Amino acid sequence: MRQAWQGAFGALIAFGSYTATAHAQLMIVGNDEKLTIDDAGKSLPHEPGHDTLSIIDISKPDAPKIVASIPLMNTIAGPPTNLAIHPSGEIALVANSLNPEPEGSGWKNVPDDKVFVIDLKANPPAIIATVNAGKQVSGMAIAPKGDIALAANRAGGSISVLSIKGKEVKVVDTVEIGVAGDQVSAVAITPDGKRALAVKAAANKVALLSIDGEKVTYDKRDLPAGIYPYNIVITPNGKLAITADTGNGGSSDGNADTVTVIDLEADPIRVIDHVTVGDSPEGLVMSPKGDLVVTVEARGSNLAKTNWIHHPGGAVTVLKIEGKKVTNIGEVTVGSLPEGAVFSPRGDYLYVGNFSDQDLSVLKVDGDKITDTGKRFKLPGHPASMRAGPQ
Repeated sequence: MRQAWQGAFGALIAFGSYTATAHAQLMIVGNDEKLTIDDAGKSLPHEPGHDTLSIIDISKPDAPKIVASIPLMNTIAGPPTNLAIHPSGEIALVANSLNPEPEGSGWKNVPDDKVFVIDLKANPPAIIATVNAGKQVSGMAIAPKGDIALAANRAGGSISVLSIKGKEVKVVDTVEIGVAGDQVSAVAITPDGKRALAVKAAANKVALLSIDGEKVTYDKRDLPAGIYPYNIVITPNGKLAITADTGNGGSSDGNADTVTVIDLEADPIRVIDHVTVGDSPEGLVMSPKGDLVVTVEARGSNLAKTNWIHHPGGAVTVLKIEGKKVTNIGEVTVGSLPEGAVFSPRGDYLYVGNFSDQDLSVLKVDGDKITDTGKRFKLPGHPASMRAGPQ
């Protein structure tokens, strides 16, 4: 199965002609076809070999268009930030956290370490390299200059440092920031490229790192977050970092959860607030202007309909940023088991990936007001992760 799947990488699933353009505004979506969830909330594993990466043109934000999809291993297990687009728009990186292996008549997931390099300018887009990072490589971030990427190794307690020179990507270092049990899940890089923050979900901590070129150093200082910080973003002005504290080991439990607000200008850097959001915030995305941040919450939409936690749809909670004050200003219902989200380049639309529904909710952004347009954008699979650039 493994060899057959690798051989399938050469195939392209086309959904219309793809023309590489110098100024394409793209979103990438990782579709995981190894898992579905039935009405009883039971996870149903399927044979591997059918995952894809969809490349979507969002230059007309009210009318997204799939320009290509390629076979590519990826997984829903992990924060929906296991992929990133380079600032140049030339390449994308996609990490695969888990790899299924045969077990009896079914499958078991084991940690993987692969990071795939995608040439977005090729016609059609293609995988041009595979890099081996750390154990259960998960959330990723590319530095604003595009010279390095950082990848969180969830089962390794570390951060992999990837050097980027044109389309050549290679691992140049591994930085230990904890133990495997800490579950280092996601990482973000400040706009000046001098610092990174990585969430240690099971330890309820945020690790601070310093960056000097390709040299990344753990400051050996962690900040206290909320329960199970699973994702992290930084404002475009570099003043705040915000974590999504998923709670309950990363799954819905019917209780309110939080985001943690970190003041990056303070000396020393410190936590300044915890803001209440809905149940199980996993996806987390910052608007291009830095005035809004949105959490993406499952809210039990993947659980049995008889479960008191269950909601027919998940939700996004909208948080307004004014200076260093972050305020919950409302929520919008989306589809079932939402995972990732992406703002359009101008910040006037928000796309939310609904895993169970196999589509995107298309939301309109007008100032600090976000509303559901009622439009759904169908995908060729189950959206497990999504990203646009820059992040």
